[in-house]
Amino acid sequence: MTETVASPDMLGSLDLTSLAARYRDGLQPSDVVRGLLARIAAADNDAVWISRVPDEVLLAAAAILDAVLPAQRATLPLYGIPFAVKDNIDCVGLPTTAACPGFAYQPTEDATAVARLRAAGALLVGKTNLDQFATGLVGVRSPYGIPRNPFDPLYVPGGSSSGSAVAVAAGLVSFSLGTDTAGSGRVPAGFNNIVGLKPTRGLISTRGLVPACRSLDCISIFGLTVEDTLDVLAVAAAEDAEDAFSRRAPVMAPGPTSPIRFGMPRADHLVFFGNDEAARLYHAAAERLRALGGVAVEVDFEPFVAAAQLLYGGPWVAERTAAVGAFIAGGGEGVLPVIRRIIAPGDGVSAVDAFRGSYRLEALRQHARATFERIDVLLLPTSGTIYTLEELEADPIGANSNLGRYTNFANLFDLCGIAVPAGFQANGLPAGVTLIAPAFRETMVAGIAAKLHRTAEVPSGATGLALPPARPIAYGTEGLVSILVIGAHLSGMALNHELTGLGASLVAACRTAPDYRLFALPGTPARPGMLRVAGGGGAIEGEVWQMTEAAFGRFVAAVPSPLSIGSVTLDDGQVVKGFLCEAAATEGARDITSYGGWRAWQASGAG
Repeated sequence: MTETVASPDMLGSLDLTSLAARYRDGLQPSDVVRGLLARIAAADNDAVWISRVPDEVLLAAAAILDAVLPAQRATLPLYGIPFAVKDNIDCVGLPTTAACPGFAYQPTEDATAVARLRAAGALLVGKTNLDQFATGLVGVRSPYGIPRNPFDPLYVPGGSSSGSAVAVAAGLVSFSLGTDTAGSGRVPAGFNNIVGLKPTRGLISTRGLVPACRSLDCISIFGLTVEDTLDVLAVAAAEDAEDAFSRRAPVMAPGPTSPIRFGMPRADHLVFFGNDEAARLYHAAAERLRALGGVAVEVDFEPFVAAAQLLYGGPWVAERTAAVGAFIAGGGEGVLPVIRRIIAPGDGVSAVDAFRGSYRLEALRQHARATFERIDVLLLPTSGTIYTLEELEADPIGANSNLGRYTNFANLFDLCGIAVPAGFQANGLPAGVTLIAPAFRETMVAGIAAKLHRTAEVPSGATGLALPPARPIAYGTEGLVSILVIGAHLSGMALNHELTGLGASLVAACRTAPDYRLFALPGTPARPGMLRVAGGGGAIEGEVWQMTEAAFGRFVAAVPSPLSIGSVTLDDGQVVKGFLCEAAATEGARDITSYGGWRAWQASGAG
């Protein structure tokens, strides 16, 4: 049965889970596009867009996807998913302005990330507004207007990726690309009640991005759920031989240690600029993380603050000058005075200044590395407060600097992070928290962030719609080893900590093929032994976990005789590594195959 969208109200949530389900039920991409065009029209010139794909071109692209047979859609992981792109990232067919009309040019090819998303079936809707040249965390420094904060237009929307964040929060697209050099992919997420993923530097190619600080720039992802942003990352991330700053991701540990060790700045290092509501929501998020099994660890946050101050107060401002200084020096038609004021000092930075700044940063990095040896993630306010447009006008530089206190250091320290909603202040404005970890730990951070997001019990963006059910994080599983456990390593049992302590993550409960016999081995502690048999076997219950090869090696090295790790066939035909037993050890042992598994045997009391 084909479903038709006649109005924006009928379109529903654009999160990837909900939209994929509706496509399976017969909704067509053309229906989604028509609903989106109605929503955009109803938004009444909200200054989100700098340019949009013409309606007829967007509908034509959707019609091509309409013709894709359901069986072929699996090859398009982002089939029919509408998205927006910050207008400092190249998209063929639309100008790149970086929010400066005099700088505008027509790109001849898509940015690498955009090309990968389109090839995966995503539908580009348009280019979004931003702080000019991605310089700012406020979202108001644009000649194209101020994207309206969907919760209160008297407040800043957050920047520099303002339009990208508002587009997702308002339900105009499913996800969007922003950038994050100093926090531009996180601060707007906090102000718009959405998720902001700042990946590791180089994980997503920045080829086709107008640079801000080229050595620090990241393309970021805004979405309605953590799972959505990781699905997009799975498509967008790839090593790019034509990008000198591109990096190949190693195999990532899927989970944190157990219990989760999360860092919190010392009380005297937490600054909320007089916003008691933001402080309340941060501490409430910490309590929810404790309830999820986390243990708070107090950390010295001063080295992070000192690094944050280097970004604009140190020699790195010269990198902004290297990016667009020649355009500004040549007249810079349309450059805003506040942007000139920020970028101009870069001309006065010497090579000696740059080296001294580099030495200072390395000293601070040593402190950061030592901190992350004690914790899995750092829990921070995404920003300490939010400002009204009037407050920002009175102090444009100071207010912007305050918003970067908890964000500016991340790329200097080579960290990744995910900003998630933390709840609403008494005035109805959202606030967020960010989970930060060392490079290439996106999968681990996402697993924690997704749970923390849902404990906040907030709606989806500014739509008022409920979040979809949680689902597994799809990104980062390549290169991991699957292992079947059948005894005390099962969830909630005595030795499970040996798995979680190595960063292993539960995949699913399962059963073996009906070719195994299970024995209660004699001795203390009680433990099972499983043998493959030619006949008379049964299906044995267990769990499949995943871990890195290095963790798997450490785990196997600690397995005591007579147990061993071998290949086990599951009832779906999949073959994984798993616990087996030497046949000699089962002589005289009780056969408990009929119980179907170790849990059932213990629950029976027969042992």
